[in-house]
Amino acid sequence: MRTILCLMTALLMVFTACKKDEYFQDSGKHDPAFKGTTMDYLDAVPLYFDSLATIVRLAGMEEVFKSDTLTFFAPTDRSILRLVRELNYSLYYQGHDTIKTLADVPQRIWQKYLQMYMFHGANELKDYPQIDYNLLNTYPGQGYLSWFGTPMNIGVIYNDDNGVKYVGYRQLTIAWIPDPAKPKDNWIIERIASCNITTYNGVVHTINDNHLYFGFSAYLFISDVIAAMENGG
Repeated sequence: MRTILCLMTALLMVFTACKKDEYFQDSGKHDPAFKGTTMDYLDAVPLYFDSLATIVRLAGMEEVFKSDTLTFFAPTDRSILRLVRELNYSLYYQGHDTIKTLADVPQRIWQKYLQMYMFHGANELKDYPQIDYNLLNTYPGQGYLSWFGTPMNIGVIYNDDNGVKYVGYRQLTIAWIPDPAKPKDNWIIERIASCNITTYNGVVHTINDNHLYFGFSAYLFISDVIAAMENGG
């Protein structure tokens, strides 16, 4: 497996040298039907999902992505690159060894954060309710529990067109709810760049490249890794 240094270098070259098409930027046109499983789909798009596919396998979730009915909000590799940078920065300045490969992170940690993007069933944009982040009491989207029960909110923004509310294009969003006791506070909201990619066993919605960190919270991820190191893995 490649080292993290090689991973970073390769990804930086890709993201600076290649101009991304509209596929992952603004719900551009695409063939929504992929002839293969969700795992096959991630493997088929290595430019965006090479490291993500590796994490699926390291998390021990490969068979789920091949056979279970799954809706997956797929973060691109750029969010993983940012997370690894922050992780190694924190490890170094706290006197810990930095990670050299993605496999240096314990399986249970990858699994914990990967499942935040995974949901039972196969749901397309049309299956989710409207959300207006300025009028949550009227259009709140809907709360969902991810694969292992993390509270999330999913909804569809109905954009305006020529000054007319809610008649423009529709954009799927997903938000992490940090505190279930305060279910409308401090959401981390991500917009979906390309949605409704159907596979043999589910649906994939690709999160915009601006998604900052895989797992939504770099702080919590780093805290889990450091705790694992201090407790012997």
